[in-house]
Amino acid sequence: MQFQQLQYFVAVAETRHFTRAAEVVHVAQPSLSQQIKALERELGADLFLRARGNITLTDAGEALLPLARRILADADTARQEVQELAQLRSGRVRLGATPSLCTGLLPDVLRAFHDRYPGIRLLIEEGGSHDLVRELARGALDLALVVLPLPPPSPALTTVEVLREDLVVVSSPEAPAPGGGRRTVDIPDLEGERLVMFRHGYDLRELTVAACRSAGFEPDFAVEGGEMDAVLGFVRAGLGVAVVPRMVAARSGRGLRVTPLARPGLARTIALAHRSDVAPPRAARELQRMLLER
Repeated sequence: MQFQQLQYFVAVAETRHFTRAAEVVHVAQPSLSQQIKALERELGADLFLRARGNITLTDAGEALLPLARRILADADTARQEVQELAQLRSGRVRLGATPSLCTGLLPDVLRAFHDRYPGIRLLIEEGGSHDLVRELARGALDLALVVLPLPPPSPALTTVEVLREDLVVVSSPEAPAPGGGRRTVDIPDLEGERLVMFRHGYDLRELTVAACRSAGFEPDFAVEGGEMDAVLGFVRAGLGVAVVPRMVAARSGRGLRVTPLARPGLARTIALAHRSDVAPPRAARELQRMLLER
């Protein structure tokens, strides 16, 4: 009994027509008929009652059909499992993340992933949540680390919360400390401070500006338009203060004064997102697991 013969048998049983079955399995009809006859000889029983325009299963055919379907399904499962294992030896993962997460969260996780799966290429795209959501929607990314809530209108995405991160104020040790040098500062203490501000579309910009306006004042920008590394560099140079994630401040604390925000402070929620209508490839799912278990 050959695997191909079972495929042909199931095709005829489902279409009840030899010619249509041959089209389904992409083989010439005489070849299909010959293989079915060979299978019947092997089993020692007719599988079909053949009458002009009417093909029906015999009792032997009825008994074989669920077994044949199970064998074919098991073979397909085995093929998928092997292919997925192969995907962990080669291939790629396309991950989007905000620059602050590339600086803070990702280095340790990506190093662990690369150590475990050295054959997988990691393609990282930095951008704000708006940009990353758009790239997910058009299929340019497998996964993205974004800030919740997602910007409206957003495509159908599945999100899983990864972490909730506090924000802190960073300043140059050579400049006067914000808030008069207290151990913590309140958002109203930033009134009168020159802020080093991220570019438009950056989640941290929108969060900081909204917090200042809620406190009743319009923020004063010393410099604006930078990415994370530029903002930290400008702060070190004494151009102003900035509000950044605690994790970034901890990694980049050299040459910076870090002052926590007083309760309730500011925080952001980071989630891992992918398209709801497309399952991420196996390698991307493995990276997702490692991010969630970090």
